[in-house]
Amino acid sequence: QVQLEESGGGLVQAGGSLSLSCAVSGRTFSAYNMGWFRQAPGKEREFVAAIRWRGGTYYADSVKGRFTIVRDNAKNTVYLQMISLKPEDTAVYYCATGLGVLYGPQGYDYWGQGTQVTVSS
Repeated sequence: QVQLEESGGGLVQAGGSLSLSCAVSGRTFSAYNMGWFRQAPGKEREFVAAIRWRGGTYYADSVKGRFTIVRDNAKNTVYLQMISLKPEDTAVYYCATGLGVLYGPQGYDYWGQGTQVTVSS
């Protein structure tokens, strides 16, 4: 019933920028937390950023100052704006929605399929 679909990933050189989007359907969008996570091959899925329904934002230390999460409730869409990208940002990026804790995957009920972000040196 609840569906999320990410888009906007791609290949970018170090120092470049990308913007990801996540469209949500099947749920009252504004009432739930939205998060972005990422997972590189052989590594655990890690928290990137989250936004609460009232708009409060939270970031992993590794991306603070470089990434911005925003939501457009009218469009049922959340965005991750990324600048000053580094090779270590390379991963599959997933958006998720839920009512639990913000910083861990256990806090989210539904996940998108992921979009690949690759940052070259």
